[in-house]
Amino acid sequence: MQDLKDRIKAANQLLAPYAVPHEGKLGRVVPEAPDATRFPFQRDRDRIIHSRSFRRLKGKTQVFVSGVGDHYRTRLTHTVEVAQISRDMARTLGLNEDLTECIALAHDLGHPPFGHAGEDALNSWMESHGSGFEHNRQSLRIVTVLDKRSSQYTGLNLNTEVLEGLMKHRTPFDKGLEGPPSLEAQVVNIADEIAYTGHDVDDGLRAKLFTIDDLSTVQLIQEVQKEAEKNDTSLRGALIHMLVMDIYEQTDGLCPVQFSPALRQKLDELRNFLWKNMYLHPQVLKRANHGKEIVIALCNHLLDSPSQKVEELMRLHGSERFEAVKDYVCGMTDDFAEQSSIHFL
Repeated sequence: MQDLKDRIKAANQLLAPYAVPHEGKLGRVVPEAPDATRFPFQRDRDRIIHSRSFRRLKGKTQVFVSGVGDHYRTRLTHTVEVAQISRDMARTLGLNEDLTECIALAHDLGHPPFGHAGEDALNSWMESHGSGFEHNRQSLRIVTVLDKRSSQYTGLNLNTEVLEGLMKHRTPFDKGLEGPPSLEAQVVNIADEIAYTGHDVDDGLRAKLFTIDDLSTVQLIQEVQKEAEKNDTSLRGALIHMLVMDIYEQTDGLCPVQFSPALRQKLDELRNFLWKNMYLHPQVLKRANHGKEIVIALCNHLLDSPSQKVEELMRLHGSERFEAVKDYVCGMTDDFAEQSSIHFL
């Protein structure tokens, strides 16, 4: 078997000069001996995948509340799609695939039950206690504080590049953070948008919230339909391909990873269509509002009558009660939250 250092050296020769090297540059908060065979970011990927928070993503809403259909995306399947697109883009651009995959796999760990409706509810509840909630920051809290794999440190002790990627993957230049995000983090940010745009179109059609004729009023979809027919592929696949290829044409390693102005304008038109016809659809809003009610009810109940888990979180992390309630509720799946609230909602 080839020596690990030699394998890392050989792999680094395939990277673009602006990529994060496979051994990383910033290290872990708590130093650890190298693994026998895995690159540092490969170890991080495995720690994320085997975490309890990652497994719970299978029971958390993307847009449709889990349980309404077997083929709608959940938060877990969305995460896998983001990781797949991110890794393909990183490979094409000569970036660090393993780091990109780590950021993608961890980027939604902090999402509460019931999708963005649950996030809005939890943020409103936290604001009433002088704080706030944002799922990206909660993802960082999970991997640095809440999830545990060793008695030697809190969290997963991931490489700092992964932690910075979770903080900075949202926008090319995030306010309040020093310096631009790595290109790997930028790839995840744009892959996230590509993934949810593609699968929301797919899920919206499957749920019959709108028809293909409705979609065909959008310029980008008109262009995508032509490509799908020409290449005999799905609408979702053709849409993702078009978005990804536009990124490749725009990115040379010296500028942020972003869409061309022309495609961004077309994409915004499609996003506006989805807001009107999907996210604000009565069928989706009804479930979303129900989810909000559950989250608020759970938070209020647990604040007044803290469970053993809430008290444990307070003791382990020195948290105030409202923060421990937030951490507990955020980690729930849709079904567990609904069952937990059944006696007092």
